[in-house]
Amino acid sequence: MRSRRLLQTAFLGLALGAIAPLATQAAEPPLKVGLLEDISGDLAFMGMPKLHGSQLAVEEINKSGGILGRQIELIHLDPQGDNARYQEFARRLLNRDKVDVLIGGITSAAREALRPIVGRTSTPYFYTNQYEGGVCDASMISMGAVPEQQFSTLVPWMVEKFGKKVYVVAADYNFGQISAEWNRKIIKDLGGQVVGEEFIPLGVSQFAQTIQNIQKAKPDWLLTINVGAAQDSFFEQAAAANLNLPMGSSIKVMLGFEHKRFKPPALNNMHATANWFEEIATPEAEDFKKRWRAKFPDETYINDMGYNAYNALYMYKTLAEKAKSTKLEDLRKVIATGEACIDAPEGKVCIDPKSQHTSHRMRLISVGPKHDVTVVKDYGTIQPYWLGEVGCDLTKKNDKEQYTPNQLPKKS
Repeated sequence: MRSRRLLQTAFLGLALGAIAPLATQAAEPPLKVGLLEDISGDLAFMGMPKLHGSQLAVEEINKSGGILGRQIELIHLDPQGDNARYQEFARRLLNRDKVDVLIGGITSAAREALRPIVGRTSTPYFYTNQYEGGVCDASMISMGAVPEQQFSTLVPWMVEKFGKKVYVVAADYNFGQISAEWNRKIIKDLGGQVVGEEFIPLGVSQFAQTIQNIQKAKPDWLLTINVGAAQDSFFEQAAAANLNLPMGSSIKVMLGFEHKRFKPPALNNMHATANWFEEIATPEAEDFKKRWRAKFPDETYINDMGYNAYNALYMYKTLAEKAKSTKLEDLRKVIATGEACIDAPEGKVCIDPKSQHTSHRMRLISVGPKHDVTVVKDYGTIQPYWLGEVGCDLTKKNDKEQYTPNQLPKKS
């Protein structure tokens, strides 16, 4: 009888031992990160580094204990550049998978397709691209550079260096349209002239007529804000036609890494302002590149989208651990203190409380005839100030609007 009791006690102990870890796991479920990034289609070459940057950050954070003691579960879906699919997948991640945070979207059109859906929930949304600026929305945290960090540095330098006449080749959606509006305003303030603008539908790859139009207009330089693998055919065609004009852009080199994808000298004399490009050689940047390349040795280029995607997860970790919560309202209380910062490979970056956009250290870079990249000017850290000037203050009200350079906020 006594031996039977000992066996029963031992069995009960084993059973409880088996149950205890399960109970602990149930108390600490994984933190779900929903990721929407294009890894197929016309934008796949830019989207793949975004997936990789997210995967690297998740691996590192999980190894260091996760967020609030919870491991991250990354749920990635590929919208393939289709905005309707972006909306479908966002609803799936938010309503079925119950993700704690949503990250992603390559184009501004994709972002605008997502914002109303996310806005009906209490889920934070991180947009990780540089973009045309102007979104004032409490649900969105912007990790990329914006026009006051890019166009307000690049365009005056281009005018001083090359002249006041500019021709614009832009993608025909809100990114290209609003970016061109920024260029128009800055050029006008500098006494310059936009001698031509062309807005090209995504997927177009033939530019013979555009090149003829540029030759006829005789600009001093080109602003190239064309988007995607098809539209990037412009550079090889322009080189073949001996266009030989200086070029400026807010997205070339650091985002689309055309200097790696095309043979020299197609990107010769391209100039851009960027918070990240793989050629940065600081100790922090070198350490980051070493870790990335160890995990993804075949990556063509670590672009700024991938870099920003990596930073987004570390910023989310910082916000959640300071707030001791993953709820949007609690994260925004941390942002409101002005102390939502991380030490990133480019240097310290912080979220502005009024706009929920990120400060960045900006550098102006130039591409040489052999596609070497040179830093021409270091602007230091530039704050995202423009939305504050037009009245966006998310610490007081949630506009849920996108403002443009020629638009004032509605009077309250």
